[in-house]
Amino acid sequence: MTIAPHVRMETDALLAALEGVTTIPIVPYRNGEIDYDGHRKNIRYLMDNNFLDEGRARVISIAGTSPLHHMTLDEQIQLVDVTTKTMGTEGVYMAGIVPNPLADARKLIAELSSLQRPPDAYLIMPLGGIYDPEGLYQTFREFGNEMADVHGARFIYYFKQSRDLDAVAKLFADCDAFIGVKVGTSEEDVHPLVREIGENGLIIWGVGDRSTRAAELGAKGHTSGIAVLAARISDEINNAQRRGDYRKSAQLQAKVDALESIRFRNGRIYNYSAVVEAMILSGFEDIEGGEGAPFNPRVPEDISSEVEEAIKGLMEFH
Repeated sequence: MTIAPHVRMETDALLAALEGVTTIPIVPYRNGEIDYDGHRKNIRYLMDNNFLDEGRARVISIAGTSPLHHMTLDEQIQLVDVTTKTMGTEGVYMAGIVPNPLADARKLIAELSSLQRPPDAYLIMPLGGIYDPEGLYQTFREFGNEMADVHGARFIYYFKQSRDLDAVAKLFADCDAFIGVKVGTSEEDVHPLVREIGENGLIIWGVGDRSTRAAELGAKGHTSGIAVLAARISDEINNAQRRGDYRKSAQLQAKVDALESIRFRNGRIYNYSAVVEAMILSGFEDIEGGEGAPFNPRVPEDISSEVEEAIKGLMEFH
């Protein structure tokens, strides 16, 4: 497939797209290896089934739900290359970046930025290990400025520690490379982030399609790990929120609650595998769930029964 030369998206247009749904599809595995053909099928499904109103672009990201943390750098590069080539000139792509060790993150961004169709933005995943909020601010400010200068990178910060709010607000005030925050904590942090970040960045709800309350509190857009199963319901939730119709958003959200509850129970134990199970049980032939991934096998039989019941109300939204 011939890909047209990539044209860098203006930051205002990128932020407008991120007010929609950032779909984070699972990456299917077979025999312990990434199923790239199956992944192409999933990306094509998401691109061909865009129900966002006003012709808004589909946003795709390979991140934690995918599961990014268990992939080598070479696998990540190949996966992004496959994803963006499948998307072509359509849509927006945000690449998840595990930030430690930072040398690997620099190497990965350099490689991804040189692809035929590079990412439009980068999602800085939660920092592992021991760190101090002031160290987070200093290190990411320097890193962000460097990556923006060298590669034109723009970053979404994945907010996972409420204690870091002041440092993150300071980072956004002092580093233009950071343009948005994905809220991965709780609804209680939405308004403080909106207040403290202000015009320096977009606040995006990052804990799935149960996003109505976050939208009421000021979050713009949300992430979805189940859109690869039922793209229309994620999009319609977002459409309703954009209209300010939070009642409709809540009604739609109720339909995803059972599956989301399985995914997020007990420290997100089935965040990946419940989606895989749902895709397999759905019987849809235009998506591929695979057979489980490293550290993420198929769910137990009793959980599979729960998933089967949970997706009954979602089939019409495929």
